[in-house]
Amino acid sequence: MSETSPRPAAHDGTMPGSAPDHMPPLLEVSEIGKRYGHIEALRGISATVDAGEVLCVLGDNGAGKSSLIKIVAGEHPHTSGSLLLDGEPVTFTGPRDAIAAGIATVYQDLAMVPMMPVWRNFFLGSERTVGRGPLRRLDVTGMKRIANEQLASMGIHLRDLDQPVGTLSGGERQSVAIARAVYVGARVLILDEPTAALGVTQAARVLQRIAAARDRGLAVIFITHNPQHAYPVGTRFLVLSRGESLGLFTRENVTLPELTTLMSGGELEAL
Repeated sequence: MSETSPRPAAHDGTMPGSAPDHMPPLLEVSEIGKRYGHIEALRGISATVDAGEVLCVLGDNGAGKSSLIKIVAGEHPHTSGSLLLDGEPVTFTGPRDAIAAGIATVYQDLAMVPMMPVWRNFFLGSERTVGRGPLRRLDVTGMKRIANEQLASMGIHLRDLDQPVGTLSGGERQSVAIARAVYVGARVLILDEPTAALGVTQAARVLQRIAAARDRGLAVIFITHNPQHAYPVGTRFLVLSRGESLGLFTRENVTLPELTTLMSGGELEAL
């Protein structure tokens, strides 16, 4: 994936990476709804995210964030509305479809093997080999080199790539997972509460990785319940409550205190 430089916001209020008016956004959810039997988990949710943007999806527990993630990540089909990729409606039959379309999801469990070294986890499921037939073997040297280069390009500098990934801090593991998704060619990167349970310093480092992924041209969907983490890196802010949208905002029309008020149950009329 080619690297793109961050661009300043235009005078008309468009954000870095925003598509021209005549181009469809990279990913769009339009009036998305989801039912689980008689339970309506999502109702009429609409939002877009383009290359070089961060869509922050905020809400408390039970707001519908997980249901929205699972639809975009291909885990669950939507019941109503449309999911569009490059302006074309898509329906995923499973996570592999979403991955093949360039949508990578980093869940809170990170899908890592704690006792395996960092470089093995970086290539988990996509290991490189050399040789043929009975002489075929893992390309350990190549994988270590690539992992080190890719991590460094995201501003991640680890002491030893042979150390078990379980010995890394929570923030470091999140950073490795983000760099891995960037390396495999994701166009859309979904991050499920990546700063949850992290200290101030570690959370700040993860936010730096999110900004780095954005500036490399990825469309990032950042799921969080913390507006103070979302606001510094976000392009748009989708606030959910009990499966409904309380609004889609940008930093041009909502301040951090206003976003926090809305997250805390404040009325839209107060904004």
